[in-house]
Amino acid sequence: MRLSQNETLAGIKDKVVVITGASSGIGEATALLLAERGAKVALGARRHDRLAALAARIAEVGGEVVYASTDVRRREDVTKLIHLACERFGTIDVLVSNAGVMPVSPLDDLRVEDWEDMIDVNMKGVLYGIAGALPVFRKMGSGHFVHIASTAGHKTVPNQSVYSATKFGVRAISEGLRQEAGDQVRVTIISPGIIRTNFAEGVTNLEVRARLEEIRDKFALPPESIARAIAYAIEQPADVDVNEIVIRPTAQA
Repeated sequence: MRLSQNETLAGIKDKVVVITGASSGIGEATALLLAERGAKVALGARRHDRLAALAARIAEVGGEVVYASTDVRRREDVTKLIHLACERFGTIDVLVSNAGVMPVSPLDDLRVEDWEDMIDVNMKGVLYGIAGALPVFRKMGSGHFVHIASTAGHKTVPNQSVYSATKFGVRAISEGLRQEAGDQVRVTIISPGIIRTNFAEGVTNLEVRARLEEIRDKFALPPESIARAIAYAIEQPADVDVNEIVIRPTAQA
């Protein structure tokens, strides 16, 4: 039986996937899963030592991987990571914009630098990824953006208003991109709930941090659960665009 073009384009094997925030948590789990399924991965994050260790793990089992220190607050860093993937593998097929920070606090704390950091990493980092990858995808005539948002991008709660605003923003940017992209570029939003990562380490308000850690330790999902959702979106045939996946622990309110 002869496969249709859309069926031959389905799957993960041999796709070139760029992942930001790849040194831990969701990014690390996604890199390992996609490499295991045959993707060629280009990894970016600020922690060079952790990136190097992750790349070594992938290479040791025969995976194809490159990596570069990447601060998504710097447009040139994101562009260089995308160019590195193109130089090493010839092109890119998927950009997973996963880098994010969550130093939440009450607005009364006036932690303006934390607000700015969330805007720069969570929103501008996604925009810099679009600026770097969209011309490549247009030239290829295909491509896939996967943007990590949050259930906080659907509903805000006290102490999380700025974080929520950035994740609402990611969803708005992604939906606008989807509508503009036409029939050649896919756009997927992944909105996780509470995940078992080190996100609470960046929370500067100690009371809020303790509360988040308690919730995380009680019922958070492992990051591998989100990696599987990302893989599901990527492996669909080219004419199937999974627009958004909301995934949370069963016990999360």
